[in-house]
Amino acid sequence: MTTELDPRLLSLLVCPLTKGPLTYDRETQELISPRAKLAFPIRDGIPVMLADEARSIET
Repeated sequence: MTTELDPRLLSLLVCPLTKGPLTYDRETQELISPRAKLAFPIRDGIPVMLADEARSIET
C-alpha cells in the first residue's frame, strides 16, 4: 500500500543527523537524506526519523 506524504509535513522535516533537506521517494516509501546517505522509512504514513531505523544508501 502506497501512502502519500503531506507536502506540508515534508517541508517541515529535516534529517535528524545533518539538519539538511529530505526528499520523498514515493516508490520505496522513504525519506532520503543525500548528505547523510540514509533512507528513513515511512510506516503507515508516519516518518520514522531514527538513525537506527534508517538504511544506508549510495547516492
